[in-house]
Amino acid sequence: MVDYRALLRKEYVARINRVTDYIRAHLNGDLCLDTLARVANFSPYHFHRIFRGMTGETLNTFIRRIRAETAAMKLINNPKMTITSIAMHCGFSSSAAFAREFKAFFGMNASQFRNGGPQSLRKIREGDSKIDQPLRKDGKDTTLASSYTEGVIQTLRRRTSMIEMNVKVKELPELHVAYIRHIGPYHGIPEAFEKLGSWAGPRGLINFPETKFLGVYHDNPEITEESKLRSSACITVPEDTPIEGEVGKMTIPGGLFAVAHAEINEDQYAEAWDKLMGEWFPESGYQPDDRMCYELYLNDPKQHPEGKHIVDICEPVRPL
Repeated sequence: MVDYRALLRKEYVARINRVTDYIRAHLNGDLCLDTLARVANFSPYHFHRIFRGMTGETLNTFIRRIRAETAAMKLINNPKMTITSIAMHCGFSSSAAFAREFKAFFGMNASQFRNGGPQSLRKIREGDSKIDQPLRKDGKDTTLASSYTEGVIQTLRRRTSMIEMNVKVKELPELHVAYIRHIGPYHGIPEAFEKLGSWAGPRGLINFPETKFLGVYHDNPEITEESKLRSSACITVPEDTPIEGEVGKMTIPGGLFAVAHAEINEDQYAEAWDKLMGEWFPESGYQPDDRMCYELYLNDPKQHPEGKHIVDICEPVRPL
């Protein structure tokens, strides 16, 4: 019997493999998010989540690690190549930047590492480094191939095994919401919800269960400086609701969504997203669409006997 979920997952694996191959081949080239998202054929907004969900690393962490590890190999295997040349070849902006990054990764400077020879490499390998381990077997690199991807997925599943998640694909309606925008770290959005509640309550706009509370996160935290991240604390309101002051109003498009229902602790939102993007999507036959995604909050955690947050993560989808 054909395992269709495995076939679908291979498409996601192939796209991530293309990206990691591209990164390795262009360490001193253009590795911006837009470029790599085009290589993967995902939108930039969704690509970073899928990459992290499938590899267990953020895109920036992966690039930094591969640059440092490639430089380490060159220091040992190319003794006639200057340290400055290696730094430039591996995409570091300057010798000083390379020196800082290399010492942060390996606890010694490049000269000390080179002088240590094979002993330096042995120390790294004993420290569970993944030096020069590709995601794809291709005739030049054969150390990991598809087994690496399977291993990453299994590791991710173990890491998120405490999260029970039920995902359904369904049509969701267009939502008209009033919002207060929060600028800064995403964990600060509860303050915006408090302001929004203080505005909406006296106006009779909070009527359970009709009124829905949701959070929209507009920026990629891997790119946007934390102090400039934009998020919106939202409640659904009638379309003609008048607004004022810092309260804004917007429409969240409806359509086909993957709706992941979960009961999680306050610190498990990132893991829940990783589980959706890294586990469910690769076997689903869908890919993220460019419409707005959001978190729908279904309870007051203070009223839950275990303090759990009951949430629907709503990610727009289209066929793969």
